[in-house]
Amino acid sequence: MKNFYITTSIVYTNALPHIGFALELIQADAFARYKRKRDKVFFLTGADEHGLKNARKAREEGKEPQEFCDEIVKKYKELNKLLCISNDEFIRTSDQENHWPAVFKLWQKLKEKGDIYEKEYEGLYCVGCEAFVTKKDLIDGKCPFHDKTPEEIKEKNLFFKLSKYSKEIKEAIESDSIKITPEKRKKEFLSFLEDGLKDISFSRPKEKINWGIPVPDNNDQLVYVWADALTNYLSGIGYGRDEDFFNKNWPADVHFIGKDISKFHALIWPGMLLSAGLDLPKEIFIHGFLTVDGQKMSKSLGNTIDPFDLISRYGGEAVRYYFLSEISSTEDGDFSHERFRDRYNADLAGGIGNLNSRIITLAQRKKEELKGLDNQGIQDSNLSKEIERARQEWQESFKEYKFNMVASSIKSLVSCCDKIIEEKKPWQESKEQLAVINDLIVALEVIAELIEPLLPETSLKIIDQIDKKEAQPLFKKI
Repeated sequence: MKNFYITTSIVYTNALPHIGFALELIQADAFARYKRKRDKVFFLTGADEHGLKNARKAREEGKEPQEFCDEIVKKYKELNKLLCISNDEFIRTSDQENHWPAVFKLWQKLKEKGDIYEKEYEGLYCVGCEAFVTKKDLIDGKCPFHDKTPEEIKEKNLFFKLSKYSKEIKEAIESDSIKITPEKRKKEFLSFLEDGLKDISFSRPKEKINWGIPVPDNNDQLVYVWADALTNYLSGIGYGRDEDFFNKNWPADVHFIGKDISKFHALIWPGMLLSAGLDLPKEIFIHGFLTVDGQKMSKSLGNTIDPFDLISRYGGEAVRYYFLSEISSTEDGDFSHERFRDRYNADLAGGIGNLNSRIITLAQRKKEELKGLDNQGIQDSNLSKEIERARQEWQESFKEYKFNMVASSIKSLVSCCDKIIEEKKPWQESKEQLAVINDLIVALEVIAELIEPLLPETSLKIIDQIDKKEAQPLFKKI
């Protein structure tokens, strides 16, 4: 088994978990579970805790930044558990033992390369993005992602020579040394690179923000929050503290990120790695945004979705299934409670759940007679072909991150089994009855295998019921 390294972005801890990040977690987890069937996967997620926005939010609530972040991180870890996220590590940028050594080491590499220099910065800063922006990044003078006017700042900072690596970054993206998925994002970055990249401020004055990682050998500056945050992909696998484990896992095979932070990952992050002499990530997968009933999620509109409320109403497995089956993996997707209930009732309660109940009930009645057919395999050639087709479509869909097509391949197999039950009526006494039931049990085992990346708990329940020949409801209609 070869090592395969998967990451999500690390969530910014200025607020409680939102449903948009749950989408990214679920996509990355499904892919990690798929890859574990043949590779040795290391799956990383975590929390981005430093920066001006977090410091201000903590102050608003009358708390110290660390206390504030601890509380938010606790909720994110709780969300991970409720959604059955199988991450191997949760890295925190406030972790001085596991994260900070990587930041110090990477900074020193950049400095030794001659890529860090001091310069006065005067311009715009979006606190929401924790990013320096230009007027061309704005729409009507406001950040397109946060709908707020950036702050004008003037300060002496340490800069990173990102411009030095424009050509190499462009070549890496053009040649797919860094594969950008979907293809249209690749074209956007190449267009952006036509005029070359500009050097970027890589620190902030300590007097203006006192919540962050100090720049090595400079007590007056803190490491710019994005230079700190991006380094989590290295620190999470031991860079600066466990070089053996790091070398086994780097480079990342795929970064799962949202389109709002794609420029940081596709343009700044490769520059940092090139400067440090480290391999570039193999792929960056970029998903879209979530809307609610066709509208952008907004507190003012009152249409934000609390993932904990959604899970408490429908269950974590149902939430996983909706986001993987209903939402396009690379485009913006819409959420509505009506479609959620429709998808749940049709595919889970009325689909997988109903089929499981029908087959296990049949098997339960013929429990003793079926023992003689163990390991016989499938007798129905058409069902055998359908299983092979479903496996192949499932495999190809996962390779292309088409999670909705993964779900579709499973639905087709479920429908095929339902049709066999209706046509062959295995509840009636006949010579072929046991063979038909046995075929259905084998098909159900395949369904349990194929749904595992999407519905890990349901998969285990199905296998348990097959073993015991005891039917229990998987999903109740809502």
